Amino acid sequence: MPETLQEETTLQINKSVVRLIKDDVTDIEVDAFVYYAQHDLQLGSGFGGAIAVRGGPSVQNELDESGPLKTGEAVVSEAGNLKAGLIIHAVGPRFQEEDIEGKLRTTMENTLKLAEEKGVTRLAFPAMGAGYYGILPGVSAKVMLDVITSHLEGETCLSEVIICVFDSPQFDAFQSTMATQ
Repeated sequence: MPETLQEETTLQINKSVVRLIKDDVTDIEVDAFVYYAQHDLQLGSGFGGAIAVRGGPSVQNELDESGPLKTGEAVVSEAGNLKAGLIIHAVGPRFQEEDIEGKLRTTMENTLKLAEEKGVTRLAFPAMGAGYYGILPGVSAKVMLDVITSHLEGETCLSEVIICVFDSPQFDAFQSTMATQ
């Protein structure tokens, strides 16, 4: 479980709010949350395991008809028994691939496009690629916030974007980056 934190950070962009919290992205009430998926869309361990167990088998069954995906691509599934209505499964870069920032930018753009197509108003992201996939929290924060800010400066149905991080180093990196937006 994530460390408990009382504070949160918010950023107003046009009519939308970006909110940074420390929580489990699979356990918050939103229209949709993003899962940093495997290319084969198998849910596996970590947050994938939480989705499989708490969401039920219907999520994986739906994904079995959608994969595999290339880096940068995303697909939507129902969220089963989870609090969210939808899950956007996004395949981003991992470890020390070439052009991590460019690939992460493409992943973010495709994720936001899918959210718009589905009419999502409240969307939650994890710290994309930070942690298990080896993307530095500062890199994740910079790319994510640049893409989210650019997206929210245009026409959007998103009223709230939540960045839901797992630990203090991720929180600190995003909070620092938000302060410069």
